[in-house]
Amino acid sequence: MDLEQAQQRALRVHALYDELNLRERGRVWTREEFMLGFVGDVGDLAKLVMAEEGAREVPGGRAALEHELADCLWSVLILARLHEVDLASAFDRTMDTLETAVARQLDGADGYPGGPGPSHPDPAGTEAVPPIPGGSGSGRS
Repeated sequence: MDLEQAQQRALRVHALYDELNLRERGRVWTREEFMLGFVGDVGDLAKLVMAEEGAREVPGGRAALEHELADCLWSVLILARLHEVDLASAFDRTMDTLETAVARQLDGADGYPGGPGPSHPDPAGTEAVPPIPGGSGSGRS
């Protein structure tokens, strides 16, 4: 399944949730409420990743981790559509930026031979590129 097919399927499921919410509550979730639901899912995902790494006990095991990853992906696909973001293009641009920045850091082109360089802003100036994992940088901001 490609990204467009995944997004179309996610939209069909989202429409079903809208129908159910209209029937049971008389309204659908706003974009903000949907985002808050996603934040809760990310929290659940964090607990499951910690369990996968042996840092905590969480029922459900691997199947729960797989479910939550898919649930979070569903939310990202819906949020992209709700905010009219061409996710495929945005993903390609972001990966190009990250790939270039990390390659520059590996080559020592940032004035820090052999170590991670400073963060590089993305073209929109909204997100920092992380230093190489294991380095002394702070990661994403």
